[in-house]
Amino acid sequence: MRTLRSNGRVARGLDILPSAFTDHVGSISDRDVVRSSMQGVETVVHTATLHKPHIATHRAQDFVDTNVTGTLVLLEEAVAAGAKQFIYTSTTSAFGAALSPIAGEPAAWITEEVRSVPKNIYGVTKVAAEDLCELFHRKHKLPVVVLRTSRFFPEPDDDPDIRGRYDTENFQANELLYRRADIADIVDGHLLAIEKARDLGFGRFILSATTPFRESDLAMLRRDAVKVVRRLFADCEALYAARGWTLFPEIDRVYVNRRAREVLGWRPRHDFAHVLSCLRDGRDVRSALARTIGIKGYHGEAFRDGLYPVA
Repeated sequence: MRTLRSNGRVARGLDILPSAFTDHVGSISDRDVVRSSMQGVETVVHTATLHKPHIATHRAQDFVDTNVTGTLVLLEEAVAAGAKQFIYTSTTSAFGAALSPIAGEPAAWITEEVRSVPKNIYGVTKVAAEDLCELFHRKHKLPVVVLRTSRFFPEPDDDPDIRGRYDTENFQANELLYRRADIADIVDGHLLAIEKARDLGFGRFILSATTPFRESDLAMLRRDAVKVVRRLFADCEALYAARGWTLFPEIDRVYVNRRAREVLGWRPRHDFAHVLSCLRDGRDVRSALARTIGIKGYHGEAFRDGLYPVA
């Protein structure tokens, strides 16, 4: 919303909470709210969702209501209103258990062709919503682009063990090697999807920072990821040491954005090489957009463990 409006494009925001970027307050599962919001809309960018951190605080039915029913309502009302295209923000969590190879196996090479393996209600409902999107393309010829985004929120990790071993900047810099993107690049991917949707008809793309790894690195990434990174970036350890940072000893999956780069023309700027360049120059790794938005959290309340409820 910030980027569209700053570019002079008319954009209408629907959210459950009021904000400077919200024109209609309500839920995407409320058909009356959606219908009144949809009038005259040409492009729907559907980013609303319950996320993985909500699993501890919400029922499975809540995930179905928002992620599945809400998507269905948006699709039906988009068709009824004559919308020209529909962009759906999905997640790499849709791959589910396919992201975690068993011990001793190489890291997973994750492309759009990898079959989703159910792991939790979040991923299951996001896959179901993707399928609804494809159905509406097939049935109603609605141009739809599904974007499976990797991590791009700046919040600390939801795993307390990870938070105890790495500071947030260190952890998220490491993730840019294989499973993270900057929100500015994610926004660029969405803008490109809007441009390309009608020509594509339907498309599904992974949006994640371009990895420096190759398939030939996958076995070593499970045994000694530091060795692989050291080979690719000779001064990494010295730059990390100056900050008191450490690399991950093991990496279990690698997201591949080749299709998004080749088909959408996406050019993410914030990758691991960018991290090292920032460390050399003493610059902030985050984009200006990421710094402006800051940390929002996932819940409307604080918990004893900060952003996340204690199980």
